[in-house]
Formats: sequence, C-alpha cells, structure tokens
Amino acid sequence: MFELRLICPEEQVEPICEALEALDALSISVEDADANTESEHALFGEPGMPPPASSWERSCVVALFGSEAEAQEAAALLKAQDFFEGCTLQAVAAVPDEDWVRLTQSQFAPVEITPEFWIVPTWHEPPAQAKRMIRLDPGLAFGTGTHPTTRMCLRWIATQPIANQRVLDYGCGSGILAIGAALHGAAMIDAVDIDEAAVTSTVDNAQANGVTLTAGLPDKAQGEYGVVLANILATPLKVLAPLLCNHVAPGGSLVLAGVLERQTAELQAVYEPFIDLQVGDTQDGWVLLVGKKP
Repeated sequence: MFELRLICPEEQVEPICEALEALDALSISVEDADANTESEHALFGEPGMPPPASSWERSCVVALFGSEAEAQEAAALLKAQDFFEGCTLQAVAAVPDEDWVRLTQSQFAPVEITPEFWIVPTWHEPPAQAKRMIRLDPGLAFGTGTHPTTRMCLRWIATQPIANQRVLDYGCGSGILAIGAALHGAAMIDAVDIDEAAVTSTVDNAQANGVTLTAGLPDKAQGEYGVVLANILATPLKVLAPLLCNHVAPGGSLVLAGVLERQTAELQAVYEPFIDLQVGDTQDGWVLLVGKKP
C-alpha cells in the first residue's frame, strides 16, 4: 500500500479529491495541514449547524493506492492539471502493514450504561457484572452507545418501568434504543427511520440480539405508545413536535435527546403546548428531556 500526500489550499481540495477518486484511489482523507501548531483552527460547527468552511486554509490530502506505480502515476497526472496550481506534492511513500481490523477493534471497548447493563462489541467478552447487554459493533448507522445522547436514553430505559409498554423509537439509527427497550421487557416495539440503511441495520441488530421488534420507514409508526423515544437533533425535534406528541398515549412518556444544554429552553417552549418537558439527565453538554402526557 502506498500513500500520495499533498498540501492544498482550501479552494483546490474539492477538485483534487474528485480527481483522486477518478484515478481509483482506495481511500482519500483530508486533514488540517496546520494541526498541532499555533495556526490550527477548528473547522466544524456544532451539531445541526453547517460547517463554517468546506476545508481548512491549508489542507493535507492523503490518498491510498495499491502500488507505488499507481501512486506515482496519479501524482504525475495531477501535477499536469490547471487545478493543481497552489498545491504541493509532499511525498509518495509506503504505508507500513497493519492489522487494521485489530487496530480498529481496539478502539471500541464495552460501554457501561448501568453497572448491570452494557453495550458489548462482538469481539469482546462481556463484563462479569453485566446482567443485560446489547451486542453491537460500529457500523454505518448512528448509535453505537459511545455518544452521550445514546447513553442517557439507555440509562433512562434501564431505570424506568418500561416493562409491557408499547414503545416507539423514532429515528432509530442502529436500533440500539429499541433493542434496549426490548431487553427491559417492552411488549411491542416499533423502530422507524427515514434512512433505509438504518432500518436494515436495526433489523440485523435486533436479530443478533435475539429480540423482536418491527422496523420500517416513519409511516410504520401507528397509533399511541406508552413510551416515545427520539434521539435526533434539536432542529428536527422542533419540526416533529406535534407528530411525536400525538404518538404519546395519555399518561405516557416522551424522551428526547440530541439537545445541547443551550437549546433546552427553546425545546421546552416548542413542546409546552403538548407536554411539559423537564431535564432528566445531562452529560458532556447534552441534555435528556423527559415529559409525561396529561
């Protein structure tokens, strides 16, 4: 494996990456060329907000090729293009062989939700104290249990009387919340998402964990539920307020996550005509909003 490493100004990053893709690069990554220096600056904004720029003022573009000849040919072709102006070829170098699977797996350890409830990747042995666990590996769909919003939702599920309840997981991602509800005794569970890949992921993960649920696109959510869970982001949660609240049965619980602390009052105001939301948990600048329908 050989890497082609370039330094590019911000306006050249997109055409360079498109050209590398056309040249059959195995992978392409873009990093801040000034990382770990006084010139380093943050690029990405807060969740739900657009990034302030498409790339850094000076970006390091790294493309992987299967052979040195392919990498050298790509470098020569790029240097001949008009859009290469301002770019610099840093190196074409061999990449040391690594056990990439083992290296990736080492970054994902079991995640404690409560002392008795854990999320455990399939390559790990479960902790001795785990009485309930979700077997879940990192994948394409959001929700591996490492993010604070997911952990707060799962803590709520693990500590509330959810047994025999009808549950809706709206925006299910990997299905982790729906699976958690099933493991804690929920009777009927619908998990819905606008992304068909998420629906497929939820079905696969439910089967792997030996639980029964129904997964599909949002129109699969029908009627009222004793518990409605939505771990999305503040902006879609505001838009979905009437819909989500209509799905909550009288006396039922609404649990919202994906909300930053500074967005709490805004979300409470939007939902106030339907359900009084209170902060049920906080972690790392995120809040869990919980309310009961009258």
